Amino acid sequence: MADGFDFSPGAQVPIQGSAGQTAATSALASAAYRDSPVEQILDANNEWHKSDVKKGKFSLFEPNLGEAFCRAVQARTLGGARGALIQSFGTDARMIVEHCLAASGLRKERDIRLTVITAVCGLLFLPGMLLWMGVFQLRRTLAGSQDKKAGALGTALLVAIAAVAVIALVKLPFAGFLGYYVRGMIVAPVIGWFLAKRICEKSAVDMRSRWDGLLSGGGIAAKVPEAVPGNPDEKAREELRQGLEKLSAEQQANSVFYAGPKGILGMGTRWGSWQMAEELVPRDPGKEINQFRSWDVIRAIHDKLKLLERGPLNSGGFPTPLVKHWIVSPVGEGAGGVSRPDGQDVEAFQVKPHEIQRICNHQQFSGGNRHYLGVQFVLWDGQLVITMMINVTVLHETLRVEVTGHALGPVHGLFTTKSSPKTRTVNKTVRFWETRDIVLPLVEAKEVVRLAVRAPFTWYPPLLDFLGGKLALPEPFGLRHAWAEQPWRHRFMADDAMRAATPVLRVAHAAALRVLEENGVDTDRFAGRSMAVSGAVQDPSPRKADLYDA
Repeated sequence: MADGFDFSPGAQVPIQGSAGQTAATSALASAAYRDSPVEQILDANNEWHKSDVKKGKFSLFEPNLGEAFCRAVQARTLGGARGALIQSFGTDARMIVEHCLAASGLRKERDIRLTVITAVCGLLFLPGMLLWMGVFQLRRTLAGSQDKKAGALGTALLVAIAAVAVIALVKLPFAGFLGYYVRGMIVAPVIGWFLAKRICEKSAVDMRSRWDGLLSGGGIAAKVPEAVPGNPDEKAREELRQGLEKLSAEQQANSVFYAGPKGILGMGTRWGSWQMAEELVPRDPGKEINQFRSWDVIRAIHDKLKLLERGPLNSGGFPTPLVKHWIVSPVGEGAGGVSRPDGQDVEAFQVKPHEIQRICNHQQFSGGNRHYLGVQFVLWDGQLVITMMINVTVLHETLRVEVTGHALGPVHGLFTTKSSPKTRTVNKTVRFWETRDIVLPLVEAKEVVRLAVRAPFTWYPPLLDFLGGKLALPEPFGLRHAWAEQPWRHRFMADDAMRAATPVLRVAHAAALRVLEENGVDTDRFAGRSMAVSGAVQDPSPRKADLYDA
């Protein structure tokens, strides 16, 4: 498949995510608007996937969480040289990326205004701006780049410099133009800071309203006008549109990757496995069984799984499941990337049906990809993804039906926290034994300086990465599984995952037994084995099924 393949019929306006996946999608999308310290994302690292923060040369240029998240996600999902992405089951990956683009667009508009102020009040009075920048950088270094309060030494230094500046304004050894310039050199950056502060506060209020709106179930939709070309000459817009379409197409791919103890990437670790394996014996002595293939069994199981939402009682039960044929490729536990199947048997990230059938029937032993039939439930507004994978193999005279359970838990709690006002608790003046909360400015002085200093460099993000650092995403990367927690700490989610195993197992066994009976196989042993396995699955308990004690 060529990288330049266009997956869509033409220019389209980006759309919102699918119903039933809003919670996880909105939680991850809200990260694009956050103004928290970038190191907070390290708290969301899980057992298998760990983000990292790469430090830059100067802490004054370092990004906050929203800036670093948007930059990293956009480069990884839309970059021209990007590698394969892991599917984000339970979320709308395109919607998350669109919110990153929208947040970056808002920051660019803010940075244009800040750049004008920096040019007028800073570059024209460059020595003064460098002096004030040096003071804030030293103060930030002494206080610690992530400390909310400056240390005593840093504060004292800033006060001392300000006092010297005031004295210099009153009594200067220079006269004429040079005297006026020196005075402007001291005052102009301060005036620029005041104007920049108003712009930064307005932007912060807007960003936080979008952050909270997403987590409240509403919010403003992501608007990405640069992804909708108006004419054929707008090459950049067309490339962005195609990048989003390619992202959507890859999220619908029917190939996944098994990374050993990490489980199937994007689906979670394997927590349970149940197998029914018996010998194929003719039902009638002296007769041979009819020839059938693994695909015949899989097709029968597929048809039965489609009816899982139906039951004899009106009790709610299963929602409509996603029943899909998957091609599973093995990758190493510590693989730094994956490569999707390609060639004439793959089109638009989809392995063609005839190739799926061939793999199901013939690639059951030794090297190569394997075929699994999956039934997937997206629950809890996308916070829980339950996937039961079914594999049928025939080796010599033994038919094996294996059912395995995979569960992907909710996104880390970091992404579901709303913004909180900045306050400080102090003692009351008279009644000193009582306390009161003081509302602090939403944008602190050092934050205004950081944004104003970064603004002129936003036109070339790699330079900002070098100066201030960046967020390194875990590989192989997928938006959903990179920051997912285990579902076993949530009682009802754990119950849902374990309850899904029994009906799926029994449907798979019943369909397989019907195919065996139709083809003249003695099913007594299979029925007995099915009863034993069905009894064992009555009391399933989650475990790390891919960790072998050998």
